Amino acid sequence: MTRAIDKVPHCNTMAEVRAGVNALDDLLVPLLVERSGYMTQAARVKNDESLVRDEARIETIVQRVRAKALAQGGDPALIERIYRALMECSIAYEHDELARLRAAGLAPKKEHA
Repeated sequence: MTRAIDKVPHCNTMAEVRAGVNALDDLLVPLLVERSGYMTQAARVKNDESLVRDEARIETIVQRVRAKALAQGGDPALIERIYRALMECSIAYEHDELARLRAAGLAPKKEHA
């Protein structure tokens, strides 16, 4: 198996660096859009503001991506920082999506008695 880090060619100019980054961004943006679609689904399924932030899930994701980064020859600490920022943005987006869905007619979940 080829590690991700081994796919990065030696660059001699910033133009080469930028071309490589742009090519990866072309792959990442659609994946991030798809990931955000799951945040909309999570908002709809959870339908409860108190369920949006799940600390246990956050830590599970962090451990998972750190291990994947290490296996791919990357810096686990860097990937953790990126994912923590991504998850904070995702949490805020999920709150926004829950509010949008509620405004469009999604009834709040009933309180458990």
